[in-house]
Amino acid sequence: MTGIRTRAVAYDADGLRMTGHLALPGGTGPRPAVLLGPEGPGLGDAERGRAEALAELGYVALAFDLHGGQYLGTPAHMLARCLPLLADPGRLRGIGHAALDVLTAEPRTDPARVAAIGYGTGGAVVLELGRDGAPLKAIGTISALMTGGVAESARIRCPVWAGVGSEDPIMSPARREAFTAELQAAGVDWRLTVYGSAHHAFTHPPAPHPTVPAVAFHPVHAPRAWRDLVDLLGECLPVTD
Repeated sequence: MTGIRTRAVAYDADGLRMTGHLALPGGTGPRPAVLLGPEGPGLGDAERGRAEALAELGYVALAFDLHGGQYLGTPAHMLARCLPLLADPGRLRGIGHAALDVLTAEPRTDPARVAAIGYGTGGAVVLELGRDGAPLKAIGTISALMTGGVAESARIRCPVWAGVGSEDPIMSPARREAFTAELQAAGVDWRLTVYGSAHHAFTHPPAPHPTVPAVAFHPVHAPRAWRDLVDLLGECLPVTD
């Protein structure tokens, strides 16, 4: 598909003025849509590129903002912002719903056909949207195995796919077990893919994390994980026109 268009969209969330990146496919009619959450540093070129790649596939895509237009390139700055967010599901849900409202208000979006994918902190946001009962067709996350309780996860209304690196100490084997046990007990249609020898944030270009331990780009698994996300969307949210 060609002829995609992009624009910045401003909206309010978490007491901040957010700026998301909206990518529209060619054509004029309504299309299925994907909400895309960035990793902890925030919305950057990688996420903008992913939104545009989704638009090339025929989806309306919104890469949402986490930090009020800022990209938090230093680990200390990023953790100071993200750790309190990750400890507060209500704030995560607020960020997600504000972005989801922008996406579903877009005239090109078919509001009955929306999925959400996210990486790291952005993955936690889309999981909390699911736990809040958002009417999503699919949820896909990478490096984001955050639990929320069986009763909350039972409110997820769509399949969940999660990807994680085998060498990710943040998303450890114990966390993998807790995450999958929670989804199983909640009756969720879930899948977990473990990418051998990959670390945390293995899909993100290496520049933002040049010296962070256990964070490393994996050039083989990164495109594989993208294909797995696209396959999830193709199964649960096909582009049919």
